[in-house]
Amino acid sequence: MADFIQTLILGLALGGVLALMGSGLSLVFGVMRIVNLAHPSLIIVGAYIAYWGFRLWGIDPLVMLPVAAVILAAIGVLLYRFVFEREARSAKYSEMTVLLTFALAMVVEGALGGMFTNTQRVTSPSYATDAIFIGDIFIPTGQLYAGLASLAIIGGLALFLKYSRFGYAIRATTQNREAAELLGVNVNLVSMASFAIGIGLAGAAGALVSFVFSFFPAKHWEWIAVLMSLVVLGGMGSILGTVLAAFMLSVVAAFVGDYIGSTWSTLTFFLALFLILLLRPQGLFGEKPELA
Repeated sequence: MADFIQTLILGLALGGVLALMGSGLSLVFGVMRIVNLAHPSLIIVGAYIAYWGFRLWGIDPLVMLPVAAVILAAIGVLLYRFVFEREARSAKYSEMTVLLTFALAMVVEGALGGMFTNTQRVTSPSYATDAIFIGDIFIPTGQLYAGLASLAIIGGLALFLKYSRFGYAIRATTQNREAAELLGVNVNLVSMASFAIGIGLAGAAGALVSFVFSFFPAKHWEWIAVLMSLVVLGGMGSILGTVLAAFMLSVVAAFVGDYIGSTWSTLTFFLALFLILLLRPQGLFGEKPELA
């Protein structure tokens, strides 16, 4: 029983971080139908910001989190204005963004590799290797802090979307872009702000990732399938679904790693992605596509 509880705790702690990593991806798709394959590479950018803040000035990654979020949000505004805004009304926009963001991921990886090489790095605040012991059960403080911070950010995002006027506009645009525009919503502004928020969430996730995982510029290729499995299982564009999927799959992966082997735990996400596309493409909370 102690082993079961231990594995469950580790899975839940990691699930919070994965939920934050996937929530920005889900928000951007929900509002703009952008399949952002560059999202994990931008998380890596946030991780490097936190890493160098800690290494050069000794600033805690949790303190660097809002800094990384703001920097990435500003990058998001620039990316939207100069890369994604032009063809936003195209009928093939989603298909176009797959190739566009794939190319962007390659550019970001190349730039990071040129500046920082492919050496694996990790931010090492004191709590990153500490643990809280409760009898025979331990809770890694690094994962605990990262999980709690992730839930706090996601909770703030949920409150913003539910109760603010701009949140109403984002939700209206997500549900029906054309109808929202007819009702006076500045869809272009909403799209730009939503993209900036989504990329800002990637920066915040990167600051947490910097002390939970080791990272290097090409690491994003390992994460894209993991994050896509969360977004697809939860339902494309559903932040709630993405959060629930993150906890579900991270717990399952933790038990697979504990009872079968750590090399098999990542397979959980690939298998989930395959099965959900095969059996229920709309995911848990997505809308079933209408047949022509």
